[in-house]
This record gives sequence, C-alpha cells and structure tokens, in this order.
Amino acid sequence: MTLVHRALFTWFVLLVFLILLCLRLEPRSHWNWFIVFIPLWVFDTILIIYVMIKIITKWRNLTRLKELLIYYQWYIAGVLLKIAGQVMICLKLEYQHLELSIYVTMIPIWILLVSTIIYVFVILIKSKH
Repeated sequence: MTLVHRALFTWFVLLVFLILLCLRLEPRSHWNWFIVFIPLWVFDTILIIYVMIKIITKWRNLTRLKELLIYYQWYIAGVLLKIAGQVMICLKLEYQHLELSIYVTMIPIWILLVSTIIYVFVILIKSKH
C-alpha cells in the first residue's frame, strides 16, 4: 500500500470514528462506548498485521530476525499502548461505577507519549552520526 493510500485509509477511519462519536454524544443514543471505538480497533489490528507482514517479508535468516524484532518492537508496543489507552477510556466512560481516576485512565497514553519522545530522540541522535 502506498503512502497516499495509507493516509486516505487513516483519514477515513478517523472520519468514521468521529461520526460514531458525534452520534454517541447525542442525547437520544445510548450506545456502548466500546462500539464507538470499533473503527480505531480495526485500524490498530490492521497496523499490527502490517508490521507482522513487514517482519516476515524482511526476515531472511535467524540473526536478522533479532534485529527486525528490536526495530519493530517500538511499533508493536506503540499500537498495544494505544489499544490499552482506548480500553481504559472506554472503561472510564461506560462503567462510571468503577470510579476510575483520570490519572489511572491516562497511564497508557502517557507511557506512549514518553516512549514516542524517546524513540524520536534516539532516531535523531543516530541519524546525526
């Protein structure tokens, strides 16, 4: 898939999510919050499958596999943290009797943001040398 197709698909998924979010925020609808987040979870599943396919196609021998897993672990960890953040947000919104703190709810997102900053910093340092 080319970059333009990936970008268009990402925008389409975001558009569907925002439409579902607006429909859920209407006072007449009482959908489950997990249903509203389905487009994002489908997108995350496609991302994980895409990364796995990239690992399989680039894997030539066993020594290369370790390098590929180290390289792509950032992507897999990022998607998994995003999914965990979405689940926490859905739990907070859907089951208010759980009384989840907003700080506990946002822990996966904070970890994702910090790890993204570290990843970008490491890439910039490596590219400078």
